[in-house]
Amino acid sequence: SIYLDGIVTLVDAKNVLRSLNETPSEDESHEPHDIPGLTTAHLQISHADVVVVNKSDLVSADQLSEVIERVQAINGLAKVHITDHGRVPKLEGFLLDLHAYDALGSFETADNSHSHLDSTISTVTIAVPLLSLNELKSVDAWLRSILWEAVLPQESPTGLVRSSRTSFEIHRLKGRLHFNDGSVKMIQGVREVFEIFDSRDSPAQKTTPADGGGRPRTTVLQETGKIVLIGRGIQAMPWTDSLHASLHR
Repeated sequence: SIYLDGIVTLVDAKNVLRSLNETPSEDESHEPHDIPGLTTAHLQISHADVVVVNKSDLVSADQLSEVIERVQAINGLAKVHITDHGRVPKLEGFLLDLHAYDALGSFETADNSHSHLDSTISTVTIAVPLLSLNELKSVDAWLRSILWEAVLPQESPTGLVRSSRTSFEIHRLKGRLHFNDGSVKMIQGVREVFEIFDSRDSPAQKTTPADGGGRPRTTVLQETGKIVLIGRGIQAMPWTDSLHASLHR
């Protein structure tokens, strides 16, 4: 069967900064115009599950560090591999058999302290509290609002209201939701298409030795979740407040 294993973007370490800094052509320009110009390089990096920075031998250590920081400022979720002369140590798990859409793995994002390096596209992490199963519908409705309509629900004195269409675009979305019954669900999204599915990982558990020589007791750890957005115009917006208001309405 054919399935999407993952998106790999090849970056030219020698020329990528110039590509990111150039003014986009008329064909590349996107509405709305009040967001900085979006180049093809921005799009390709933002959609990637893996970024391969090649030709590292043609730049200095400082230049390579600048390239990596810029890439991670755009996409804090992608794995970044450094290569030279197009050589990779192996294919499996590096370029092939990524299974990027099966599960989220460790689901760690890069340090977002470099998000100011590129105002065009950035990564935002939203803390998600421990949920009840009934709140899954609220999460789904919130995702449909921001992905399908580019509308961020906001709280008002009279309750939750739908704000007017705002100037942001979500290119990628990943998330992990933890529920009070111990179950875990994952979220994967590309542009307007998203899916919420059961995690294949077992809930995190803790085993406590029993007193008096009895059997050890295993309890499910009550963890919190998170949602990570990659897109343009998403900085300095009340994402967490909006999601929490949607859950509590």
